[in-house]
Amino acid sequence: MLHDLLIAPFAEFGFLRRALVGCLALSVAAPPLGVFLVLRRMSLTADVLAHGILPGVAAGFLVAGLSVTAMSLGGLVAGLLVTLGAGALSRATGGREDSTLAALYLVALALGVVMISATAGSVELTNLLFGSVLGVDDPSLLMMAGVATITLLALALAWRPLVLECFDPSFARAEGARGGLWHMLFMALVVLNVLSAFQALGTLMAVGLMMLPAVAARHWARGVGGMVYASVGIAALASLAGLLLSFHLDVPTGPAVVLSAGLAWAVSVLAGPVDGVLARVVRRRHLAG
Repeated sequence: MLHDLLIAPFAEFGFLRRALVGCLALSVAAPPLGVFLVLRRMSLTADVLAHGILPGVAAGFLVAGLSVTAMSLGGLVAGLLVTLGAGALSRATGGREDSTLAALYLVALALGVVMISATAGSVELTNLLFGSVLGVDDPSLLMMAGVATITLLALALAWRPLVLECFDPSFARAEGARGGLWHMLFMALVVLNVLSAFQALGTLMAVGLMMLPAVAARHWARGVGGMVYASVGIAALASLAGLLLSFHLDVPTGPAVVLSAGLAWAVSVLAGPVDGVLARVVRRRHLAG
């Protein structure tokens, strides 16, 4: 029975194995970035960038159709323009960067939908917005693996500056850390991972495997390293559970993966040992006694 539920689908269908490999590549690279976004209080930034890449993806689609290379290059350019543009406009006007990001992403999202709707059918629009995990091909899989490799190498290089920037930016400046440079490198990694996830989950759900495991991980560890490990484990389990739910219940795969990650977050909030609801109740009763 367990074999039929957990192993047989992957043993029998090659597209499920490919989808699992792609989701695991996303699970290794994206959640650690999500942890740093949570620590920096920038949790919604990834969602903004996921919408901000849509005009570039649409431009790539208009030029070359459903070409991974064209859509990825267009999305990368659009994502970087949104990121750099928000920073430049906030410095030029003295406004907050988050408000500028919100304005740019709303304009970009509307523009991208208009561009795609004008020339594509409902199927193409649905794939671009919600992704197609079970349709991951060789170029998409190679991109996910490549982005995961680049992200892990970059995080190994930038780990200490990023942690310092999160917890003690004043000390980081005193030590001569180039906060702006590391911040731009970090944001470029976020854009790359959003693009990588877009191939499987679409622009509307691309940040699901990045942010939900990261938010859940804070209830399982107190240190940054522990949160990163927990987030990767939660994302991997959510990927496996989502693919199996999609196969057995015949529901859309991308939303099933994201809902599985959401369920893991709900369980973490309730039963996590670090500031989980049950842990706090038990601690209060202990102190009261």
